[in-house]
Amino acid sequence: MNMIIVGCGRVGAGLALALSKAGHSITVIDSDKTAFAQLGKNFSGKTIEGIGFDRDILTLARIEQSDALAAFTTSDESNAVIARIAREICHVPKVVARLYDPDKAEIYKQLGIQTLSTTTWGIKRAADLLTYTPLDAVYSFGNGDMELVKIEVPSLVAGRQVNDLTVSGDIHVVAIERGNKTILPTSGTVFQRRDILYIAVAISSGDQLMKLLGLSDGKGL
Repeated sequence: MNMIIVGCGRVGAGLALALSKAGHSITVIDSDKTAFAQLGKNFSGKTIEGIGFDRDILTLARIEQSDALAAFTTSDESNAVIARIAREICHVPKVVARLYDPDKAEIYKQLGIQTLSTTTWGIKRAADLLTYTPLDAVYSFGNGDMELVKIEVPSLVAGRQVNDLTVSGDIHVVAIERGNKTILPTSGTVFQRRDILYIAVAISSGDQLMKLLGLSDGKGL
């Protein structure tokens, strides 16, 4: 995946290194070029000095071809602007913004911006949020510990039952769009081709859901 990380502080740099090590193509943006020293000499990604919400800088980072963006500057306002540009203008599929002021969480959620608060996030969690596509997150619950995701039923899942995609406390199919109707499934409901599934999933169980859907081997994305 092609990813952009705006903000090369301790966590931004750690996230960049973790994702790069996992095989993703990473571009890091920071207004202070000395911050890139935290990436070390072995970082294989790209670095760009500049303001993260500058359209020219984002164009240089090839935001139009990016699969995910993390806004991890030290400013909530800057992170919100960067996230909105990425999501609403450049249509980046997965966008996460760091949030220092929890009172703003609901506002950001209404704007469709996934947030990570300073008290609940970490590098592993941020990486999970950015990488478990192709699931389309349509709603985030609470502090982002759980999401409602949308996906067309994979061919390997058609003919199986809802119970096959259920993990108590972690994964639950809450609705199915079938033709012009939306149904609330039971554990025995059988998936049909072209069904659109709405699944509540704990962020920590993203890889497990991908495995159940036949979209990964369960060893990471």
